[in-house]
Amino acid sequence: MATYDLLIKKEAEKEIANLPKPDLERVAQKIRGLAQDPRPHGSEKLKGEEGFRVRQGDYRIVYLIDDARKIVRIIRVGHRREVYR
Repeated sequence: MATYDLLIKKEAEKEIANLPKPDLERVAQKIRGLAQDPRPHGSEKLKGEEGFRVRQGDYRIVYLIDDARKIVRIIRVGHRREVYR
């Protein structure tokens, strides 16, 4: 499987930077894994809007996939109770 390029929106970068350190490392590892497999086991297509989400503990990573250009664009990262608002 070909690797995808990762693009992270500025807002998502800020959200990632504000995560507690242990969670930050796990979320970063999960994001890096999306470059190898943008649809890992446990990822789900969002209902009512474009994109996918993957869980990492209490945090969710919301992203878009462009298969034609091999790009994964991270658009939101946040706690499960806040990320979809």
